[in-house]
Amino acid sequence: MITVSKEDYLKAILEAESEGETVISATLAHWLQVSPPAITMAVRRLKKDGLVRVHAGGRIRLTAAGRKIARKLSVRHHLIERMLAELFGMEWYKVHDEAERLEHAVSPDFEARLLAKLGRGVACPHGNLTEVESPASRRRRGLLLLSEAEVGKNYIVNGIYERDRRLLEFLEAQGIRPRAKLSLLQSNYDKTLSIRTNARTVVLGRPAADRVWVSPLRYRSS
Repeated sequence: MITVSKEDYLKAILEAESEGETVISATLAHWLQVSPPAITMAVRRLKKDGLVRVHAGGRIRLTAAGRKIARKLSVRHHLIERMLAELFGMEWYKVHDEAERLEHAVSPDFEARLLAKLGRGVACPHGNLTEVESPASRRRRGLLLLSEAEVGKNYIVNGIYERDRRLLEFLEAQGIRPRAKLSLLQSNYDKTLSIRTNARTVVLGRPAADRVWVSPLRYRSS
């Protein structure tokens, strides 16, 4: 039986992998804010169910069956975020937490209706695609981290790490949101970035800049 708890663990493994992390028990303890003993018991159950494998060094990997469940839940989460933003007008920086609560309660019938209503292939309110992407996948699409941007160039925000509500609210206050245009004015000695947004000129630290994916803004010549 696939419980809510098991779904949460499987999705956390998939999401941590997408961020380029090597998933071990400590990774899951950090992502899910649970104790190490709880992680040990959960991984043991998932392994028994054939949903994960534990490799040398304690690395936890999803099996094909576990990955299928995790991806399905991620797609459902994505649809709920879009529903909250597109149909109910909820602010982009709030929808992730709400979708985390609702994703387990959605029936397959309602999910199908959401898909029919909203359509496929549209990014979520944070700018992220339906399928959980790795950093390498984003780079193949021509994206780069804001922390890697070049001084004097203009960019558009394509995707933002959505699992930190405080970060999202902070970025919103700075005018850094999906589809926002910005210019990198200066890379400072203390590793902060001076950025011009539509709101104002702001100084952004490396931890925040490492969570924002951008692409170069190309203006058409007249």
